[in-house]
Amino acid sequence: MKIPVTLMLLAVMMTGCGTNADGTLDRSGFWGKFVGIVSDGLDYFYELTTDYGIAILIVTLIVRIITLPLMIKQIRYTKVMQQLSPELTKIREKYKDDKQKINEETMKLFQQYNANPLAGCFPILVQMPILLALYQAINSNQALKEHEFLGILLLSSTQSIENIILAVLAAGTTYIQSKMSMVNNDPNTKIMIAIMPLMIGFFTWQFPAALGLYWIFSNILTIVQTYFTKGIKAPNAPAAPAPGGKKK
Repeated sequence: MKIPVTLMLLAVMMTGCGTNADGTLDRSGFWGKFVGIVSDGLDYFYELTTDYGIAILIVTLIVRIITLPLMIKQIRYTKVMQQLSPELTKIREKYKDDKQKINEETMKLFQQYNANPLAGCFPILVQMPILLALYQAINSNQALKEHEFLGILLLSSTQSIENIILAVLAAGTTYIQSKMSMVNNDPNTKIMIAIMPLMIGFFTWQFPAALGLYWIFSNILTIVQTYFTKGIKAPNAPAAPAPGGKKK
């Protein structure tokens, strides 16, 4: 849950990076070339659709297709964690005064059922460079200064009513997406799910509207993917214990 915040902070720090003195895109170096590919892709889909908002939607869809295999792994990991939750609770209660032992027993349990704690982060990690590249591509795109999508200036970060609506949509879709992906009823997880949408909404309010559109489109597609892939089974997951039953 902390990764999106880190991503947003990185984007803030990189404002102005990757651009020349005249505001055009700096395509030198590996990162500059990568940002150039994203920028060219955005322009290509704009030429096909004559709408940068739709171009951003297409780019988002491509990213979701690329990350679909990772998302399936994430869903499987989530299901494993749901079934391991009682065992994890027992470990925390048994070794509540020994954090090192908790970590050791937790890792043993993960290894036993091939659960990768990083699996839930993979889709976000893949999107990080793409989102940062899109941020720079958007900032250096002079055509976006006058381009609107549904009445919203895509390069605008002013606090207009349209941007406020965009921020609310970003926060709302983030909440739904996080809620659908929640592993268990852990209080800390619930707190993060409550705080994260507010932070995403604030950043969307402050950043160019085009980036907010990407975030909203990405959330919606994730929600749809989660809904249609919820039947995926978790491999090597332990069977849920019967009430009052003993572990064999």
